[in-house]
Amino acid sequence: MTKELTVGSVKIGGGRPLVLIAGPCVIESEDASLRHAERLMTICNGLGMPLIFKSSYDKANRTSIHAFRGPGLEEGLRILEKVKNSLGIPVLSDIHSIEQVAPAAQVLDILQIPAFLCRQTDLLIAAARTGKVINIKKGQFLAPWDMRNVVGKMLSSDNDNIILTERGASFGYNNLVVDMRSFPVMRSYGYPVVFDATHSVQLPGGQGESSGGQREFVETLARAAVATGIDGIFMEVHEDPAAALCDGPNSIPLSELPVLLKRLQSIDTVVR
Repeated sequence: MTKELTVGSVKIGGGRPLVLIAGPCVIESEDASLRHAERLMTICNGLGMPLIFKSSYDKANRTSIHAFRGPGLEEGLRILEKVKNSLGIPVLSDIHSIEQVAPAAQVLDILQIPAFLCRQTDLLIAAARTGKVINIKKGQFLAPWDMRNVVGKMLSSDNDNIILTERGASFGYNNLVVDMRSFPVMRSYGYPVVFDATHSVQLPGGQGESSGGQREFVETLARAAVATGIDGIFMEVHEDPAAALCDGPNSIPLSELPVLLKRLQSIDTVVR
């Protein structure tokens, strides 16, 4: 059994039903963020599935210098705060530096540590000291048992509001694989574990100046991960993935999400 965490009106872990963390990869505009969040809320309310809205105010690790990064910290947090207050749903976004921690903590319900930064001790400690729930993505370069040390860094600042997220492991060039052993290993540390189903099918740098993706494998991997007893599923979604400004090739079309979530819920019910 993992620790139960409260995130706004949502509870994750502790044997509770599957939670969805979802949204467009990057904040494209205020209107687009509200539109996607409203659609997600309608879908999740219809299924009785708890929702945490995710979108990045800055994608600091894009492949190319020419890639769209987002509106930036100040404007991005303003938009996320509007989503949170107008719709009453918790919000999550990435932090990339110590300087971003304090302003982000004033708005976000969950601070997310990107996979590439999961070993950055000073960033982890600064995030932990806010007392917020911290979602730490396992680096593509780490074994699941290496995340015990990441947990230790959080606990050194007396914050055990921890979520661990699997997002695939590097497998040669421009490719990722998911080791299903990762889920029971990380859950053994006692904290909720989430599967990032869409980043796990990413092909990093696979399109030269941007990453590719194989969204056709999202459902297969998500079903397998839910069957291991995970606490949440993370998906990047978009109303029109072909027009998305970031991670379109691995984003799930909003129109396909209800059926996919219903299938995952059925597996989750059997497992629990």
